[in-house]
Amino acid sequence: MDDLGTEGRRLAIEIIATLVHIKSTMAELILKPAGISADVYRPLLYKRDESSGRMMSKRQIAPLILDVVTQSGACDASVRMIIEVAAQWSSFHLANDEYAARATVQKARELLGTIEVMEAREAKQRELARKEELARMERERAELIKKQSELLLMMFDDLAVSDDPHRRGYLLQDLLNRLFDLHQLPVTKSFTRNEGGEQIDGAFRMEGWHYLVECRWRKKLDDIRNLDGLQGQVGRSGKQAMGLYLSINGWSDNVPSLLKQNPDKNIVLMDGYDLRTVLSRQADLQEFFLAKVTHLNLKSEPFLSAKVFMDILE
Repeated sequence: MDDLGTEGRRLAIEIIATLVHIKSTMAELILKPAGISADVYRPLLYKRDESSGRMMSKRQIAPLILDVVTQSGACDASVRMIIEVAAQWSSFHLANDEYAARATVQKARELLGTIEVMEAREAKQRELARKEELARMERERAELIKKQSELLLMMFDDLAVSDDPHRRGYLLQDLLNRLFDLHQLPVTKSFTRNEGGEQIDGAFRMEGWHYLVECRWRKKLDDIRNLDGLQGQVGRSGKQAMGLYLSINGWSDNVPSLLKQNPDKNIVLMDGYDLRTVLSRQADLQEFFLAKVTHLNLKSEPFLSAKVFMDILE
């Protein structure tokens, strides 16, 4: 026990010994409000000294009571409560020596003030330590995102010069999954459903919504027929499902206008420039994607380009 704890224990013993003359009244007005169980103090109140056979005084039983409480691991809290009871004490007529009782109460008030100052200081130190730890974790997180984003960007640029369309398609989905995972978005990799009748490229969850993902990396611009499959998959999903259609080389001019004619505005478009903007950390993935969703929901526009998004931020 540290110095303050030792001082607190001494004062607790003094409080038990001096504030109330009658043991049973002391137990009711001091020990019980301090949260000390009757099972602890009742066997000790009228305990006799083994050597003299005399009834032990309150000053003699007080350390025994605190020893039992210490064994339960609640000594510090109990001592604090005893001191708090004494600091608010006004029933000096119950004491055998009123002057001693008043002096003890004054000590309790002074020590309680010291304890509260120390606790406030410790709380401030804990808060500073917590903030420093959060800042450290944030720095490490930012460094991880930086390094991993650089690797994913290298992977993307390597795929851009690849002549193997199958390799591009497969690794693009893997790149996207890694990107979502890096930004702590729960990812579901490629899966089938409806007894194997549907093949889903992948999905992720953001703010309670599930987004089915379809990726395309072809030289030819996609047309609306390429999006019909994803549109159907989203329609056969739950109410909190939308779709992300990623086409690296983009789509024909009529795709956004035809999507706007659909009564269910549930497909968000993303192209290769959008993806590269995120990989190069010019735009935050979640902020950018949520801006796309907002653009769709409020303006019925399925596509918000990275350039327009960056202009909005400025």
